[in-house]
Amino acid sequence: MGVHLKPWGLAPLTGVPAGMLGLPVSVEAVWGAVAKELADQLDSAASPGAMLDIFEGALVNQLRPVAGLGLVRDTSGLIDRSAGSLSIGRLTEAAGVSTTHLASRFKELVGITPKRLARTYRFAEVVRSIDPAGEVDWAEVAHRAGFHDQSHFNHDLRQFTGLTPTAYLELRRRFAAEHPASALDVGPLPTL
Repeated sequence: MGVHLKPWGLAPLTGVPAGMLGLPVSVEAVWGAVAKELADQLDSAASPGAMLDIFEGALVNQLRPVAGLGLVRDTSGLIDRSAGSLSIGRLTEAAGVSTTHLASRFKELVGITPKRLARTYRFAEVVRSIDPAGEVDWAEVAHRAGFHDQSHFNHDLRQFTGLTPTAYLELRRRFAAEHPASALDVGPLPTL
């Protein structure tokens, strides 16, 4: 059983700023005895549907109001919809706050700055756009992703994967050959 959260989704469930949580963190470390009760309820659930209902109820019960969440949620949505291509200046202008305030709220609630989140979304979009079965024009990939030049793109790719573009493509191709029916190769592969 698991849950996929938006970048801002952890703070309302934990009551703890994301920046203060070390990862990985156990549910027990954050929810205490509630986590044990939840595990017991899930173990005794009659069906997968009942498990989902129990889990959803537990999540709803843990929701806490968080100051500044609307700002971070809305700004994260803009970053998501633009695939990370909006500048921080445009984000702060749309939000009506200073760069410092926005970065502070993000660091507290998400654990990273909006700039880092935008880089992550932009990189994910790049990975989704690469067809490992075909020829890849790295300069075109970099241009489509909004990089000023290929060296900046290469730097980001290396930062996220630890690999050069050529090595990354070789890894994707090798993975596809070794696991032809894998659902992992329909989108981004796990990265560092």
